[in-house]
Amino acid sequence: MEGFPVVVHVDVRFRDLDPLGHVNNAVHLSYMELARIRYFQRISPDWLQEGHFVVARMEVDYLKPIYLEDEVRVGAKVVGIGRSSLKMEHLILANGEPAARGLSVLVWLDEGRPAPLPEAVRRRIGEVEGHPL
Repeated sequence: MEGFPVVVHVDVRFRDLDPLGHVNNAVHLSYMELARIRYFQRISPDWLQEGHFVVARMEVDYLKPIYLEDEVRVGAKVVGIGRSSLKMEHLILANGEPAARGLSVLVWLDEGRPAPLPEAVRRRIGEVEGHPL
C-alpha cells in the first residue's frame, strides 16, 4: 500500500457478513477505525490521555464486495490538516484489490471541546507521514 504509512491486516469475522455473504457496509467503518487507532498509536502510545480526535465526518466509496476468506488490509494516511482538524484517507484492499476508499474528518478535543491541534501532535503526524505538515 504505497503512500500509506500505517497499514493493518484485518481478519474478516463471520459476524461481519450480511445475509448476502459479504462484509456489511457499516463494518467497513470499523476496519477504517482500526487503521486510525494504529495511526494514533504511532503518534503517541498515550494518545488518549493527551487529548484526542473524534470523527466529525466519514465518506466511503464501496468498490467491490469483501468475503469471509478474503485477505484484507487497511491503510490510513493524513491528507490535510487544519487548525483543529485533520483529514485522513483510508484504503481497504481485499486480495490486493481496492474494495473501499474512505475520507474522514477528525476534530481534536481537549477537555471535551474542539481545540487547536497541539504543535507536538502536528510534528509527530509529520514524522509518521515522512514530511512536515
